[in-house]
Amino acid sequence: MSTHTAEDLSGCFIGGEWRPGSAEDDVVVTSAADGAELARFPAATAADAEAAVAAARAAWPGWAARPVADRAGLLRRAADLLEKRAEEIARGCALEIGSPLAVAAGIHAHLPAAAMRDVADQVERFPHEEQIGNSLVVHEPAGVAVAITAWNYPLYQFATKVAPALAAGCTVVAKPSELAPLSTIAFFEALIEAGLPDGVANLVIGTGPEVGEPLVAHPAVDVVSFTGSTRVGMRIGELAAPGVKRVALELGGKSAALILDDADLDVAVPGAVRGWLVNNAQTCAALTRLVVPRARLAEVERRLVDVLAQTPLGHPLEEGTAVGPVISPAQRQRVVSYIESGIAEGARLLVGGVDRPEDLPADGNYVVPTVFSDVAPHLRIAQEEIFGPVLCVIPVDSEDEAVEVANGTPYGLSGAVWSSDPERATAVARRLRTGQVAVNGGAFNLRAPFGGYKLSGVGREGGRHGLAEYVETKAIQR
Repeated sequence: MSTHTAEDLSGCFIGGEWRPGSAEDDVVVTSAADGAELARFPAATAADAEAAVAAARAAWPGWAARPVADRAGLLRRAADLLEKRAEEIARGCALEIGSPLAVAAGIHAHLPAAAMRDVADQVERFPHEEQIGNSLVVHEPAGVAVAITAWNYPLYQFATKVAPALAAGCTVVAKPSELAPLSTIAFFEALIEAGLPDGVANLVIGTGPEVGEPLVAHPAVDVVSFTGSTRVGMRIGELAAPGVKRVALELGGKSAALILDDADLDVAVPGAVRGWLVNNAQTCAALTRLVVPRARLAEVERRLVDVLAQTPLGHPLEEGTAVGPVISPAQRQRVVSYIESGIAEGARLLVGGVDRPEDLPADGNYVVPTVFSDVAPHLRIAQEEIFGPVLCVIPVDSEDEAVEVANGTPYGLSGAVWSSDPERATAVARRLRTGQVAVNGGAFNLRAPFGGYKLSGVGREGGRHGLAEYVETKAIQR
């Protein structure tokens, strides 16, 4: 998106009107690439959150009564409008988040529109009523939904939270991350142009403590959907518990890619690297652990070095860049501290390290993709989510040990298995305690349920499973 100032950009859309947030402090959006200011506007406060919930509650009866076809039509029109702005959105996300422009175009610009169209299709096929014996089972809109999203996939997360909530007949208050809110403003602009009724969807841009927590705890809120860190997810569960709200949490991950002893390394190693570095490894489902047979460790290491030599780190807008900067100086420091921890704990540094690349802007948040090998499974770098381009290569001596290592963290969001025998790979995938597994590079499916086991969360997004998070079920015996 283009650069904005406080005079021409508002941090709130409430009850059908854009308005500035009521905080004295500003939301300041900066470029991950060079630290330049991209936007500045007054932040939202708890008072703005209160007004947004009130608007959503007032609009809910009318929206819930709208025919399903009307709700689906709104989403399809908005998706078309977002597609028309895809180039602008991709460029904005590249600067905000650091995603290489080609990645931003696909994941941050076009994929959200595709997800919205799928939500529209899903709600039209959804069994809103079904007969079970003498019971008429009806699935009704749950009420007012709060959607709190992270900064790493800001527009796509809106498409997988706000869109199904609206499709199901809920009204919405959305709070994006204040670090990357510009594409979510574009999302609301598209909804408005598509015919969004007043109060049906509301936007507040501010911090978690100031805006997010009042939204979650609000007694007029029925559903909370959150994507972010496990620590914050635990806090949201705590705040929602007194109201016994429906809560969906998509949290952290420490996902493992398993290369079995019969895998084709020409395919498996580049595939594992792609699964690790997508969106600069700022991905909850990133494959940040690579579990390999000890007998093939040296061969895997050589191939990793070769693949990374052909995976250039650079400015996100530069042609050919495969990995860009992380989002903020604080995030860069977090990633660097984990690299320092890995070195201190005795992991063998294969590629990368803590030094800044000399040929890139000094104020950019660049981290050279870093690979540790011979990593013991208990080390911090192998147990904790880093959210940056750090890969742990863990050698094992058997398939059973590989599965044990893969399952040996508190997380369970994603995973991958590589084998020349698809049935063997699928059998191993069934043993992994994780929400999704790619077999031999199986493609992402936006209609499939996405979510985690263990500390990676509860609930699912995507397809009919994601839609079901926003309905209540009633049985009418007759």
